[in-house]
Amino acid sequence: MPITRAADAPRFDLPGAQFTVQAAPSLGSKGLCTWRLRLDTGQRNDAPHTLDRDEVFMVLSGTVQVTPDGEKLEAGDAAVVLAGDPIQVRNLGDTEAELYVAVTAGFTGTMADGTTVQPPWAQ
Repeated sequence: MPITRAADAPRFDLPGAQFTVQAAPSLGSKGLCTWRLRLDTGQRNDAPHTLDRDEVFMVLSGTVQVTPDGEKLEAGDAAVVLAGDPIQVRNLGDTEAELYVAVTAGFTGTMADGTTVQPPWAQ
């Protein structure tokens, strides 16, 4: 059974956001990718993107919005963004927000400019 210790979990820092990976193919999970997403106060990604798989966002703390015109989500709430729907994560609160994210391994993202990517936290 693969185990990812908190101290050893891969972390990826982007401006205003931190991804801490708990499950991915590189960590022994053949079918699922999961990570904790921490968003600084006021943080949002600039342009919507899409995935080719459903993505689940579970709010651990703070207040967020996960689609461009989506509902406000608070701690304990979860949202499923269906494959192909736009994703634009935004911290609406005045404190840091934390989410747990899950998606099927092997997903591909399409950015607003049309480029496709598979982020390092999903490999």
